[in-house]
Amino acid sequence: MVGSARVLLVAAVVGFLATTACGAAQRDYAAALTKSLLYFEAQRSGRLPPTHRVQWRGNSALKDGADHGVDLTGGYYDSGDNVKFGFPMAFTVTMLSWSVVEHRGRLAAAGELGHALQAVRWGADYLAKAHARPDVLYVNVGDGHSDHACWERPEDMDTPRRAYMVTAIHPGSDV
Repeated sequence: MVGSARVLLVAAVVGFLATTACGAAQRDYAAALTKSLLYFEAQRSGRLPPTHRVQWRGNSALKDGADHGVDLTGGYYDSGDNVKFGFPMAFTVTMLSWSVVEHRGRLAAAGELGHALQAVRWGADYLAKAHARPDVLYVNVGDGHSDHACWERPEDMDTPRRAYMVTAIHPGSDV
């Protein structure tokens, strides 16, 4: 019985300390929000504006779309590579937009409303460019296979970056 009491006492002390430690932890949601938006700035493709806050990033992929005679600079890279996928980017811009609508006051209070609006605009401007003609939508720039074979900074890319499009002749209902 003494052993059981000791186990209960230890469990109670550990539980109390864990609860106290968790309750005392300060959560800086404004800092988390800032870091989330900085992630999107780090994923930017194209000619970066002077207000860009991620100083180790520079201009990249300034010839995107040149293989088709269109300007597909801008937008966001996908995950850890240098490919631009239109479908995930469109979802991301939609969710960012929705976040601004739903949490405008919180974004403003954290000093991040302007950055959030810039993030939405950066992606939306690219998506508008990707719809170059009424019957053409560019859905992808870059090739994941070749891109994954040479991990490098976007600023250092020198591999061809083919643009892929969907049309009535080349449908793409999966994108």
